[in-house]
Amino acid sequence: MELLDKAKNFVTDKVANMKKPEASITDVDFNGVGRDGVDYLTKVSVTNPYGVSIPICDITYTLKSANRVIVSGKIPDPGSLKGNDNTLLEVKFKIPHSVVTSLIKDIGADWDIDYVLEIGLVIDLPIIGNYTIPLSHKGELKLPNFKDLLF
Repeated sequence: MELLDKAKNFVTDKVANMKKPEASITDVDFNGVGRDGVDYLTKVSVTNPYGVSIPICDITYTLKSANRVIVSGKIPDPGSLKGNDNTLLEVKFKIPHSVVTSLIKDIGADWDIDYVLEIGLVIDLPIIGNYTIPLSHKGELKLPNFKDLLF
């Protein structure tokens, strides 16, 4: 039994100290205006330390402003991370016009919304299984002006 406990501790220690992919949000930007809302594009940079590609199970996102959820969603099966490389992922989301108008009180004179964007990048790691890389980013979303709406 002692040998089995030592083996479990060894494996647990190796898995806990295993290098894991790391990610960061590099950009959140206005991407256009559509009939049903305002589009934004988030760029996420992910570094994969393994020599093989790793499948991405899904990406979840939640955009909050003034402690309330503005928009949330899930992108299923967005591809995989290249082995021993940096992968740039795009997370697109749309804020419906009705939500934008309800946020008018937060906009103020500078025509932007203070926000917190939370992203969960769920990847399938060998041996470990599903592993979520949590990301959070605070900033200001610029809302489109008349020029953006007309062109």
